[in-house]
Formats: sequence, C-alpha cells, structure tokens
Amino acid sequence: MHSISLPYSNTLNLNHIFSPKRVAPTPLTVRCVYGFEPLNKSDWQSSCAILTSNVVSQEHNDGAADHFPAVNDHKTAFTDLKLLPVGKLAVGENIKPFQPKPLTISDLSPAPMHGSQLRVAYQGVPGAYSEAAAGKAYPNCEAIPCDQFDVAFKAVELWIADRAVLPVENSLGGSIHRNYDLLLRHRLHIVGEVQLPVHHCLLALPGIRKEYLTRVISHPQALSQCEHTLTKLGLNVVREAVDDTAGAAEFVANNSLRDTAAIASARAADLYGLNVLADGIQDDPSNVTRFVMLAREPIIPRTDRPFKTSIVFAHDKGTSVLFKVLSAFAFRNISLTKIESRPHRNRPIRLVDDENVGTAKHFEYLFYVDFEASMADVRAQNALSEVQEFTSFLRVLGSYPMDMTPWNPSSSLPDHH
Repeated sequence: MHSISLPYSNTLNLNHIFSPKRVAPTPLTVRCVYGFEPLNKSDWQSSCAILTSNVVSQEHNDGAADHFPAVNDHKTAFTDLKLLPVGKLAVGENIKPFQPKPLTISDLSPAPMHGSQLRVAYQGVPGAYSEAAAGKAYPNCEAIPCDQFDVAFKAVELWIADRAVLPVENSLGGSIHRNYDLLLRHRLHIVGEVQLPVHHCLLALPGIRKEYLTRVISHPQALSQCEHTLTKLGLNVVREAVDDTAGAAEFVANNSLRDTAAIASARAADLYGLNVLADGIQDDPSNVTRFVMLAREPIIPRTDRPFKTSIVFAHDKGTSVLFKVLSAFAFRNISLTKIESRPHRNRPIRLVDDENVGTAKHFEYLFYVDFEASMADVRAQNALSEVQEFTSFLRVLGSYPMDMTPWNPSSSLPDHH
C-alpha cells in the first residue's frame, strides 16, 4: 500500500507553533512546592483531579485539609502548597524574563459551557469527522485544524487553543493508540467526551463515474471500514492510505484527479466541490467514534450527573497485581468501561528471577482504565487509594461527564461552520 503526503496549507502544524513570529506568548509556568520538597508542574497538574475532588467531598468538614490522602507518595494538605511564578519568554532571538500579566475580570469568569468563543483544536482539515466532533462538543466554537495529533496537544498547552477534541476509539477499528500515548506524554486533562456516528461517502470530481476510477484514497481505518461495500459496488480499484478522510477529499479536488475517489464525509464533498457517488458506504451502519475533550486544567468532579474517570497506571513488582487493582473497583461496585494495555516505553522489559528456571524477561505495560464514577464519589477515592498501594505509577487523566446524548446511527453529521 502506498502513502500520499497531503499539503495542509490551511492547518496548524509544528512550524506554526514554534515560529516566534506567529506564536502568542507562552503562559506563566508554575512550580508547586510541597513543604520544602519541590514538585514540578507536571506532578502538580496530574494531582489536580484528586485534589479538587477532595475539595468537593470534604467541603463541609472542619479542618478538611488534614484529610487529604497521599498523592504521588506525598502526604500533603492545601496549606502546604506554595505557588512560585517562574519561566522565560522567547522574543525574537533574545531570551527575556517573563513578567506575569495582571489578572482581568475575564480571567476569573468560567469558560462558556455552550462553547461560544472557544478555540478548539482538532486533527485534520475542514470537513473531517474530528471537526464535526468539535462542533458537537462545543457548538459555535472556532475550530482550529491541525496537521498532526501532537500539534493539537501542543496548541492547547501553548494557549493557541482552549480545548482539543481528539478520537480515542472506534467501534470497528478499536483504540487509536497514538492518542493514548500522547495522553501520557502531555499534561492535558480530559474534561468531556462525545460519540459521533461515522457516515462515509464515496466522493469524486463532478462528471466522474464509478467505472472511471482506478484507485480510492482515505484514512486506513476508513478504507477498512468500507472494504466489503467497495467490493459490492464492483470497484476494482487500488486502495491507498492518507492521513485523514477530509484530507483525501481535498487532495482529489486540488489535484483534479479524475481517476481517483476519496472516502470522506458529505460535508467534505460540499467544501471541496466533489460529487457523492455513493452514500453511506461503511460496512457497519452502527459505526461510531468516541472523542475526548482536553483542556489545560481539570474540571471539578460532581455527583449530580453520571461521570466517568480515566486513569493510567504501571503495576509494581509482584504477582496478581492486575487482579488486585481490578478488585479494588469490583469490591466497590464500580463498573469498568475500558481497559487498555500499552508497552511501557521507558521500561519495556521486566526481569523475573527464578532459582530453578533462571531469569525470565517479560514486557512491562502501562494500563489505561475508564470507570463509571466521579472523583467526587468516595468509592472512587477509596478505590484509587487502594490501587496506589499496588502500583509504581498512577495518574488521573480526567474525571468528566459521560456523553448521554441519544444514539441515532442514521442521523446526519452536525452542520456547522
């Protein structure tokens, strides 16, 4: 299978982010100190979800600060936290000290829940399913296309965007492993989720008929999701993979490819002046993709509506560790909705010595787990306290409202800018 490199002239890429002429000033960085022992910004951010959840559950207790559990092996209370402004700002080629900007009343106002005026980063070009997911998550938002998943993460971290909406799993193709790895590499927080029906169309230039086609291009998952339907249509064509579905439509239009069709959304056809040769060509009509919304700061968990919490952990040495971790949730009647293992990149091999057999080598894994409970729920707090006893690493990726919108696989994609 060949690969086509698409020219993303209207998408945000790494050059946009790191070019001094085009990047807004980076925000004030923060160092957190637990007493006299320094803790970097990454650890502070990863602890926010746990700390804020205790604010909710302990707010009616006198001396609540004394009840906070250990976070990342630090016995702490809010009275121990001291925030120290540090950092530098690059201006041209000169490095100058960063001076904090005075707070304004807008800084103290919460972000609009309806998404108005929010800048939301997504991977792909206009017409991508990720853009539709951004519109569903934050109606009336300003959607910012990015040429890579990593760029969408960085856009939020550098305050170019307020949120990022990225796919994490598809009902047919499974998990998007790249984004699971990036969730761990970056320090953003999951603040919500949306589920979007995927409705694929076969697109070509005006006047082109199916019998003229010699190849079909799209994202690899889209090609696999339409494999049987393409065969039923009698298309004896080469399938070629590109970076995303809408990018495939853009590529066909920009290069006037009369022998090539793209698999993309109906909106992509409208944007790039293509005709829909076949509508709804996905093999499974119930095809759906789950997206997560990411922000720089976690939201405060609540218990007045269904919440989901996502964590990642690495197990400590010992036997039956994974069973013990899962039992911590089972004994408290907390339902797990997903468990995903990924090889531990920093420590891929674990050695196990046995006197009779010798030394065995096993892969070391990170485990991603989603469970149906809010971090404001005491059950969830107690479960994580127990999990921490059996793990060498534990991070809360986010505690956020579950997507409760009615499921209608035949509904059309949202029509937004």
